[in-house]
Amino acid sequence: MSTSNYPSATPSNETPKRDSKNLIIGLLAVGILGTWGYFLWDKNQSDQQYTQLQTQYVAVDSSKTEIEKSYGAAVSRLDSLTGYNNELEGKLSERTSEIKTLRTRIDGYLRKQRLTEKEKKEAASLITELNEKISNMEQEVARLTQENGVLTEKNTTLTTEKEAVTQELAATNTVKTELEGKVDVASTLNAYGITITPVDEKKSGKEKVTTKAKRVDKLVIGFDVDNRIVATGPTEVYVAITGPDGQPIAVEALGSGKFTTRDEGEKLFTAKVPVDFEAGKKKHVEFAWKQNTDYKTGNYKIEIYHNGFKIGEGVRTLRKGGIFG
Repeated sequence: MSTSNYPSATPSNETPKRDSKNLIIGLLAVGILGTWGYFLWDKNQSDQQYTQLQTQYVAVDSSKTEIEKSYGAAVSRLDSLTGYNNELEGKLSERTSEIKTLRTRIDGYLRKQRLTEKEKKEAASLITELNEKISNMEQEVARLTQENGVLTEKNTTLTTEKEAVTQELAATNTVKTELEGKVDVASTLNAYGITITPVDEKKSGKEKVTTKAKRVDKLVIGFDVDNRIVATGPTEVYVAITGPDGQPIAVEALGSGKFTTRDEGEKLFTAKVPVDFEAGKKKHVEFAWKQNTDYKTGNYKIEIYHNGFKIGEGVRTLRKGGIFG
């Protein structure tokens, strides 16, 4: 019997190993193919789900778009209505408030990116209600516009009548002013019978008429006045005295001052004399002018004014005294 340390060349043990290896490789290949198949199937399912979701989104988005279009049309009607009838806004304030409330609620829905079926129905219902209120408002505006047109026509007529009345009133006022002016002028007193008497006051109290300047103590001025239309009551006449030197005599301490005339403007007066006039009757007026300086020789002119008009005048000459007096 022989023994040897060299391996035998017989391949009896390698066949099972090779079969096992092939089996493993086959199983791995099947697993890989199965995995790929699952991945392909899963991707197809995902694509189908995405397509379905996209279809649903388009449907929802389209539904919301229709609601927005419907709402936009209603708002356009409302804007056109209120923009054309701003003058009627006060009369429609209650309805405008109701519409504003509806619009606020609708805007709340449309601000959302997604709407549920319930929300879509509620939004559509609100838009329907909004359109109904707008229709009612259109009818009310039409009625008010018609009434406003009638009122405008009446107002135009009244304005025309007012202008005519105003013109008539202006003409009447012009005539009235003219008449008042005539009455004013006609109410001026007439003065006549003017007397200017130089008086010498004796120490005994007696008075003597004199024409000598150095003996004159006062000038007594008298005249009569009358007027047929002047009403009974107190009035005043102004007396202006001009001295021989041509200067007006006015002593403020004795009551002299200024007054306005119709023809000569502002003028100094010597004395203001009150007159208690009685309608339709002649009134005699008399007053004494006693100045605080000596009288001079020459002419003293006396002018009488009433109502701004000169109603009379007179002149008195004072002469120089003789050797004995």
